Amino acid sequence: MTRLVLASGSRWRRQLLDRLELPYAWASPDIDETPHPRESPQALVHRLALGKATTLAGEYPEHLIIGSDQVCLFEGEVLGKPGDMATARANLRRFSGRHVRFLTGIALIDTAHARHWVDHERYDVVFRELSDTQIERYVEKERPLDSAGSFRMEGLGITLFERLEGRDPNTLIGLPLIRLCEMLRDAGLDPLG
Repeated sequence: MTRLVLASGSRWRRQLLDRLELPYAWASPDIDETPHPRESPQALVHRLALGKATTLAGEYPEHLIIGSDQVCLFEGEVLGKPGDMATARANLRRFSGRHVRFLTGIALIDTAHARHWVDHERYDVVFRELSDTQIERYVEKERPLDSAGSFRMEGLGITLFERLEGRDPNTLIGLPLIRLCEMLRDAGLDPLG
């Protein structure tokens, strides 16, 4: 029986979870991702990751449910998904030659034992200097409208960077596998059996 569930419709997160070679189901939760007033970025990603997993808890008793969410931090501002081409281009212009931080929240709910784990991983990106032409070409080719930071690390996004810094590169794609494996082992599910 599949007792693992990924609370995400993201094909990128599914591709990452596939690497653990564990059977799982997935479902796309619908939650409001609007930040609360004065909510810290860490609290936001914790709330969203846990909220996504919790939304599916009633449908999946006796399961381990994974939730994850990511925000981009730049100059003290929390940036989510750009939503449109103009915002994606504007974000990348702002990021050109600059340091940008990403926080990815990760949650695991054990519905069988009414317990959960929640944490976040940080990942830093240093963008190289980008021309308007490069930004335009990138946004036209990848259309990263649903990606925090206006790029996709799993695609051409790698061409935008000078340097990447962090514990787990999967964090930047949206599912910190190292931390997830720790949580799964704590819940009694070891990917290595």
